[in-house]
Amino acid sequence: MIDRHSLAPLRHQRFRYFLGARFATLLGSAIAPIAVAFAVLDLTHSPATLGVVLAARTIPMVVLVLFGGVVADRFRRDVVLVSANVVCLLTQSLAAFLLLTGTAEVWQIATIEAVNGAAAAFTFPALQGLLPQLVNRSELQQANALNGLSRNVTMIGGGAVGGALVGFLGPGWGLAVDAVTFGVAALLISRLRLAGVPREAQQRSSTWTDLRVGWQEFVSRRWVWVIVAAFCVFNAVTAGAFQTLGPVIADETFGAVGWGLLQSASGVGLVVGALVMLRWRPRRPLVVGMLGCGVAVFELLLLGLSPTLAPLLVVGFLVGVGTDLFGIGWETALQENVPTDRLSRVASYDALGSMLAVPVGQLLAGPLAAVFGESGVIVGGAVLLAVVVALTVADSSVRGLRRARIPAARG
Repeated sequence: MIDRHSLAPLRHQRFRYFLGARFATLLGSAIAPIAVAFAVLDLTHSPATLGVVLAARTIPMVVLVLFGGVVADRFRRDVVLVSANVVCLLTQSLAAFLLLTGTAEVWQIATIEAVNGAAAAFTFPALQGLLPQLVNRSELQQANALNGLSRNVTMIGGGAVGGALVGFLGPGWGLAVDAVTFGVAALLISRLRLAGVPREAQQRSSTWTDLRVGWQEFVSRRWVWVIVAAFCVFNAVTAGAFQTLGPVIADETFGAVGWGLLQSASGVGLVVGALVMLRWRPRRPLVVGMLGCGVAVFELLLLGLSPTLAPLLVVGFLVGVGTDLFGIGWETALQENVPTDRLSRVASYDALGSMLAVPVGQLLAGPLAAVFGESGVIVGGAVLLAVVVALTVADSSVRGLRRARIPAARG
């Protein structure tokens, strides 16, 4: 049951502005990939070209995310977010105009996606460091859970909205709606009016010094880099074995509709996981989170050895629950234990590890499947994940990290 304490962050007006902004941008972010994909395919009918356009967004994110962390720690995070959202408002408006007027070319869409990727490199670290400035420390987990709930609901509904927009009105209108969501987010974030960063904090060191300080903060906490290293492997396996080879298995067995149902089951699980974390404060959040993520081992084993839809839907739901148990616990652990003025830089190193791992898994999936078969690679991925989960949970720094002892929020 959700009680008053679970919803305590909503008492803060600035958090409500933040949550509204996140809902808007997450809705747009669920629509945009569908619109971009069909826009490029309409222009070229080439999956390879679509891959180039998608890479045009990813590469600037990888290159700039560490600098995004420096900027978010050095300047007001609300200003960083408003600036990034305004940039995306302009770029998506331009893309929508080009598509709706029939003048779009692929190089234009790729360039716009590259600018959007650069903006995202600054957005993610700023968002990670923002919540401790909006709510009481005792409310961080509930705030992260509400943020996760918003993300999961828009992920489930946004894809359907995006598909309908693109299918009935065309990709241009999908990107037009995405542009509007960035405008709404910029307006709401501008209402936060966070305290200014002291001038000496802005001028005290060079960018490279700030990056080095962030790295030192990152490696000085063993549990941080152990978890990030574990998820480099986790994300690579998920991207390769599940996201790349999973559809191949599905196509040969329970079909595309079944694959879509499996994604939906995971999405519902994510919502339930966020609801659970509104109430539950596990004493060892990282241990609980890693064990929750370990359910993915059984999903891969089922997919590789016995791809039957009914049990996969059950396990997929549990994977969704476990994913949010980890995600919300991880974000809260960082916010409770890393100084706020260095939090965005630590988050940017975390993001870099995740971003680099995904294309590695995607690129290795095909060649490995050619040697071992799709099922062999998926089962091998399950075994590798089981080893990673066991080693991570066995690490003393991960087991030793306990929920901060904070008095319950009043009111």
